[in-house]
Amino acid sequence: MKRLAIDVRPGEYSVGRLDATEPVPAGLFDVDDDALVSITRSRDEISVICLTGAPLPDGARVESGWRLLTVRGPLEFTLTGIIAALSSELASAGVPLFTLSTFDTDHLLVKQADLARAVDALRLSGHEVHTG
Repeated sequence: MKRLAIDVRPGEYSVGRLDATEPVPAGLFDVDDDALVSITRSRDEISVICLTGAPLPDGARVESGWRLLTVRGPLEFTLTGIIAALSSELASAGVPLFTLSTFDTDHLLVKQADLARAVDALRLSGHEVHTG
């Protein structure tokens, strides 16, 4: 695996689950122009990744306390194994994660309590991790 540049993004993130029939919450894109917001709909659910404190409905199942790590991109679609390598490196360090990909790059979410261990594991694997 080639050496990757990874940025630890500011802020705490939440992962929310809504029923598939619920409307997408208004105002999710109004919280912070620099923050990641991801909305994914399947037959059974709508998953939302957003900054903690963004407007999610009261009935949503929400898990907070995530930190966002973003691989510097854009990444070519021909690259293979990026998420596999990063998740393997974090799994070896005992760090659970949540992943998603966008057109330009890949993102990892790790719990705040595991952030230092995640950064150490990625650096030990040869990646350049920027925390500030």
